Amino acid sequence: MLNVEHLSIEFGGLKAVSDFNLNIKAKEIVGLIGPNGAGKTTVFNMLTGVYTPTEGTIAYLGEKIQGLKPYNITKKKIARTFQNIRLFSNLTVLDNVKVSFNYRVNYSLFDSIFRTPKFRKEEAEITNKSIKLLKVFSLHAKMNDLASNLPYGEQRKLEIVRALAAKPSLLLLDEPAAGMNPQETMELMNLINWIKDEFHISVLLIEHDMKLVMGICDKIAVLDYGKKIAEGTPNEIKNNPKVIEAYLGEGV
Repeated sequence: MLNVEHLSIEFGGLKAVSDFNLNIKAKEIVGLIGPNGAGKTTVFNMLTGVYTPTEGTIAYLGEKIQGLKPYNITKKKIARTFQNIRLFSNLTVLDNVKVSFNYRVNYSLFDSIFRTPKFRKEEAEITNKSIKLLKVFSLHAKMNDLASNLPYGEQRKLEIVRALAAKPSLLLLDEPAAGMNPQETMELMNLINWIKDEFHISVLLIEHDMKLVMGICDKIAVLDYGKKIAEGTPNEIKNNPKVIEAYLGEGV
């Protein structure tokens, strides 16, 4: 599904990511781990068009996508969440989800200005689909609340709902368990597994919670100082001497 080869990026002469390679298959959950500042979010930003790589290629379903704008990458069915929550805080929970349907609307500016039957029909369909998604994640009761008024854990969940509303085939989750307590993290682990099976998608996630990563990932890649130092199954990674030295520590 995703084939990343020799991906590198420089910022003012500093190589933030160097010669990064990764393959993701259909319906596979892949973890990207490493110390703070290792380049994990930079990789996400290149995959989603926020940054243009200095070198290397990103092929998605056989098509090279490096250098495309983020909205065009969304159209290719790649969606993401962010390390720092990026909800539209002054919009309602429902409107935050409806935003993700914008790139798929078929009505014109004329239709939206004059509220034509075509506009009303399509907007009703978008609203119904958004509410259905919110029901799946038990957020429908708060759909008219401002997103900023949700508890932290539910804001994280809403970000995932909004990403799923874009109908991705590949979902990128940037530290989805950040700030969650152990119970919420366990629920999130089950949720990610359910999302993969229910929506038939692949997942690439950055996460520091090793219980979550080791519990759900089919494969894990490890970054250190912008370079991949290991890749393998959870069992291979947790027993890799380089990974233990750079990130996991002797206690694992």
